[in-house]
Amino acid sequence: MDWLDNQVVLVTGGGSGLGRSLVERFIDEGAQVGVLELNEEKAAAIAARWGDRVCSVVGDATSYADNERAVQATVAAFGKLDTLVGNAGLWDFGTPLEQLKPEQISPAFDEIFGLNVKGYLLGARAALAELRETRGSIIFTVSNAGFWPGGGGPLYTASKHAVVGLVKQLAYELCPEVRVNGVAPGGMPSDLRGPRALDLQETAFDSLPVDELVQRLSPLEAPIHAEDYTGHYVLLASRANGSTATGSVHNCDGGVGVAGRKLTEKVRAELFGRGA
Repeated sequence: MDWLDNQVVLVTGGGSGLGRSLVERFIDEGAQVGVLELNEEKAAAIAARWGDRVCSVVGDATSYADNERAVQATVAAFGKLDTLVGNAGLWDFGTPLEQLKPEQISPAFDEIFGLNVKGYLLGARAALAELRETRGSIIFTVSNAGFWPGGGGPLYTASKHAVVGLVKQLAYELCPEVRVNGVAPGGMPSDLRGPRALDLQETAFDSLPVDELVQRLSPLEAPIHAEDYTGHYVLLASRANGSTATGSVHNCDGGVGVAGRKLTEKVRAELFGRGA
């Protein structure tokens, strides 16, 4: 018996990177999966790959109407909703405060917080009634930047600290019917993009030497890929194995926080092509 037999999961940003790996892992564990994906081609590829095991919806996670539409489509396709995974996000590519032009800060803040924080809140609100019906769960993707500096610039790091607060507050508000947890992965090759306000909308995270970065920062000293993080989500979504967890964040960043290392100006310049 698989861990998620007969469960229904909705993943935002499920078309690539960690999101797509989550879709694949959930299906492998016996679940049926709804996906909210902004990119039409990625959404179509998901539908073509898994057929009637997925319900793929094209939409924007920063829109309440699109979140609601994804919930309704998933429930119409599979009859219920057991778990919402808030996963869609933007990264600031480690842009430090001094390199943020004053006129960029407000629009970049709005883009990053609009997706990384507000998008999660909108998804949770849209899914709430269905999750209460099934006594289900919510899982938010956090980041090592939700705990430690250096995993991004001030905009991204602040947004992921805010997600940790959302996990705790919603776990408090929604108990006992709905469990709320987070998973804090570290770096991995992915198609994660940056905000338009910083002219990073066409730049993918895996255009950087991600494997080298992870190996330098993690005491595990090995490349880590998206599929390596998915088991933490499966555990938290599982009714049999995660039933006592709420208000928790599974920090699985490869040990970045205990490495005792810091990116120097030289290393950061080598990896990111910009100053610290």
